[in-house]
Amino acid sequence: MTDTYEAPARMDGRAARAERTRNAIVEAHLTLIDEGDLKPTGERIAERAGVSLRTLWTNFKDMETLFAATGQRVSERQEALFRPIPVESPLSRRVDEFCAQRAQMLEELAPSARASALREPFSPQLRRNREANIDRVRSEIEKVFGQELAGAGRGRGQLLDALTVASTWSAWSMMRDAMGLDVETARAVMTRTLGALLVDAIAAGLR
Repeated sequence: MTDTYEAPARMDGRAARAERTRNAIVEAHLTLIDEGDLKPTGERIAERAGVSLRTLWTNFKDMETLFAATGQRVSERQEALFRPIPVESPLSRRVDEFCAQRAQMLEELAPSARASALREPFSPQLRRNREANIDRVRSEIEKVFGQELAGAGRGRGQLLDALTVASTWSAWSMMRDAMGLDVETARAVMTRTLGALLVDAIAAGLR
C-alpha cells in the first residue's frame, strides 16, 4: 500500500521540478532579451537560469521549441494587459480604449519582437509566433469594430486589413524605432489613423 502512494508522489515531485526548470529557462531567455541581449546563446540562457547547458537541451530539444515556449509566455504577458472593450460604446471611445491597450501590449512585446526580427527569416516557429500575434489582433478588431466592419460592405476585408496593419508591430516599430516617437505620440498617431479609417468607412457607406 505504501509503495502505491509513494510512486505517484515521486512522479508528481519530478514533474513539478521539471516544470520549474522549464519556467526558469523561459524566464531567463526573456530576461536576457528584455535587457537588450537580442540573440542570447544557449550558454547565456542556461547560466542566467542557473542550470547546466545539458539541462537546457534536455528540457528543450532545440531553439525552435524554446521559441515556442517563450512566445507563449509573451502572449500570456500581453493577455494580462487585456481588458474587454464594450462594443456598445461610441466609436471615439472604442478607438481610444483600443489604441491605449494596443500601445501597452506593443510596448510589452517590443523586446521580443526586435529579437525575433533578427532570427525570424531562419525560424519557422518565430514566423508562427508572429502570425499568431496578428491573428489575435485581427480577431479583437473584428469584435471591437464589428459594427463598422459590417457597414463597410464589399470593403470590409480591405478595412480590416488596414486596421490590422495600423495596430500591429510593424507600424509601431516604424513609429518608435525608425521615427523616434515616444509612446504617447505613437499612441496618438495610431488613434488618429484608426479613427480616420473607420470614419471614412462609415462615410463611404452613407454615400
